[in-house]
Amino acid sequence: MAAPTAYSLIATDLDGTLLRADDTLSDRSLAALARVAAAGARHLVVTGRPAPRVRPLLDDLGSSGLAVCGQGAQVYDARTDRLLWSVTLDRELAETALGKIEAEVGQVYAAVDQDGVDGLTLIEPGYLMPHPTLPAVRVGRRDDLWSAPISKVLLRHPDLSDDELASTARSVVGSLATVTMSGPGTVELQPCGITKATGLALAADHLGVGPERTIAFGDMPNDIPMFDWAAHGVAMANAHPELQAVADEVTRSNEDDGVAVVLEGLFPNAGF
Repeated sequence: MAAPTAYSLIATDLDGTLLRADDTLSDRSLAALARVAAAGARHLVVTGRPAPRVRPLLDDLGSSGLAVCGQGAQVYDARTDRLLWSVTLDRELAETALGKIEAEVGQVYAAVDQDGVDGLTLIEPGYLMPHPTLPAVRVGRRDDLWSAPISKVLLRHPDLSDDELASTARSVVGSLATVTMSGPGTVELQPCGITKATGLALAADHLGVGPERTIAFGDMPNDIPMFDWAAHGVAMANAHPELQAVADEVTRSNEDDGVAVVLEGLFPNAGF
């Protein structure tokens, strides 16, 4: 593990990690991120949310830099409001993957995040948004989900748990897509081979920072690749057991300023 003062890139997930349940940032978290900036280190958001759903939060953070969005499928530049890099999920492959999953577990309800800085989140009948504060457009039928390029598909099952749905999806999807669980209530299909580590590595290279100088924070299994890439991985107290099992450290929950607690220890006097 790198020495605490060696971290020059702070990679944080949003939901369940940096954000509280009401999608807000605490004053303590904002102050801790100010310490990071005063020390000359960078904060990088690495989230499953697509770029259009991240932009308002970056404004709240006062960030005009990069963000990794869409589970690593997008590297977004807030300063220019454009995607520096993006990869889409083939819509025919997505339909095939959905068919394979439904052949095993019965009907699932689906949504998609469209690609691009103005992409919409489309939800089919029966799909309930896990984050009701996030905007979405309900379509009349599943075929309407494929009207434009997409970065990922979001799945929910009326009876199965997230773990059960994700496990079954992985067993039948194969190389059609990468299955992630960023829940609660969120199992996703994204382009094959794309993870948060993909986008994090690209963004870090753009910033001139390597994994040995990166510390990452998260709460769900979709953060495991990010932990594998970074020098040090910090799981929240509320994190999924799979992530806690591979973390280098467990901090307090997102509701109890867990990210801030660690950053205050790493940057005790920076600019203050």
